[in-house]
Amino acid sequence: MTWRRWLRLCLALCGLATLAVGTPAYAQERSAADAHRQILVMLKMAPPHYRPGAAYSGSYGDGAAMAARRRLAAGIARRNRLKLVDGWPMPLIGVDCYVMRVPDGMAMDAAIAQVSKDSAVAWSQPLQTYQARGSPVGAAPNDPLFRAQPAAMAWRLADLHRIATGRNVSIAIIDSKIDVAHPDLAGQFTANLDFVANSDLDRRSASGEAHGTGVAGIVGAKAGNGIGIAGIAPDARMMALRACWQTAAGPTLCNSLSLARALQFAIEHKAEVINLSLAGPADPLLARLIDLAVARNLSVVAAFDPSLPQGGFPASMPGVVAVADESLRSLPARVYIAPGRDVPTTQPGGKWYLVNGSSYAVAHVTGLIALMRQAGGRATHITLDRMASGAIDACASLVGTSPGCDCSCAIDRRLATRPR
Repeated sequence: MTWRRWLRLCLALCGLATLAVGTPAYAQERSAADAHRQILVMLKMAPPHYRPGAAYSGSYGDGAAMAARRRLAAGIARRNRLKLVDGWPMPLIGVDCYVMRVPDGMAMDAAIAQVSKDSAVAWSQPLQTYQARGSPVGAAPNDPLFRAQPAAMAWRLADLHRIATGRNVSIAIIDSKIDVAHPDLAGQFTANLDFVANSDLDRRSASGEAHGTGVAGIVGAKAGNGIGIAGIAPDARMMALRACWQTAAGPTLCNSLSLARALQFAIEHKAEVINLSLAGPADPLLARLIDLAVARNLSVVAAFDPSLPQGGFPASMPGVVAVADESLRSLPARVYIAPGRDVPTTQPGGKWYLVNGSSYAVAHVTGLIALMRQAGGRATHITLDRMASGAIDACASLVGTSPGCDCSCAIDRRLATRPR
């Protein structure tokens, strides 16, 4: 029987015993007091060539050697008026770790100081207590703007995060300058590069620009940090690749060269999802790079603009996921609809504002694809499900649903079958 199975069996038996007879209040109090009175005592481990059974791998010598070490620990406990409770070998750091109980009436600090004087002891310390900071399963994160996010309700984002958070999925945000020091974004990036030539700039922002910072927040803002919003894929690793710039008049612009340089970097550095919240005329150079990205199973997500022929480039390209916000109507069947109206997100200077437009719908889908890649494996073929309205069904896309099993049911089933 493996130790995991043994632990689960013990927990199950403990649970049955509690259900059957309960736990007397005095026993609970005694158990808490015992834990409070415990210390850790680290015994020096002999060098490998002096240890019996030193050629072990993952085990810790033979039974006789283990018994001898435990007798040594028991002797130390006895000499110091302590009670030996448990022990665990830690050969990686060269010690045996033993738990010992300090008797009532003896000061904890005094017991630690006393046992530390023994020549066989490396050091001793309190058995510290730590409190888990996780929210209940399926609960909304403590980000104050979370409930204002359209995806919180429409996509049941807290439930989706029970399955995946985009952990370690690499996302390239090819956009205007991102405020990577924003408190909701700091530490979320593996790269921060500028591919814009100075001659293309009307003005340069020192901290960041609105469009790119807003897109990045929707994709991957930190979750559960007590401020702002929660990104769709808060544990993804983003690349901040500046290929666009915010003009003095307001619009955010890019050009073929800046986009091509950023795309090449993203492909070379194995981005798994590429966010292109932009649209424009067809371009052969960019088309070749995007074809290469799609051939390598990278997900390329782009904005659909109904005012441009075929919805604009690169959304018109085969293999590119074309996305529009929910305010647009009469869209081609190949275009996906995602939240893009009144979306709270990050803005330069440590701020948050509401944003609108298909650019931000693209950001939602980029994050969702990162969740799907984490949950389904990096080589997974991405297929997005739709509701009757044409909007993306995020839960069905991630875990699948059926008439008799809604989003919560499907997520519970997936969690129940997840390897432990």
